[in-house]
Amino acid sequence: MRAEEIREMAADDITKRVKELEEEQFRLKFRSATEPLEDPLRLRVIRRDLARLKTVLREQTNG
Repeated sequence: MRAEEIREMAADDITKRVKELEEEQFRLKFRSATEPLEDPLRLRVIRRDLARLKTVLREQTNG
């Protein structure tokens, strides 16, 4: 997800997406402790997307 795409989203949509990604990240971390992941790079992608989403959300609220 690119920053330009995120900036076009509403704050509610960004917050919703953050929650979805945090849940997915939790499930992947939990699963990685018990079995190898099919796509271990997905954790990195999720972490970076979360950072982008939170940064844009903070920019919009401090505006």
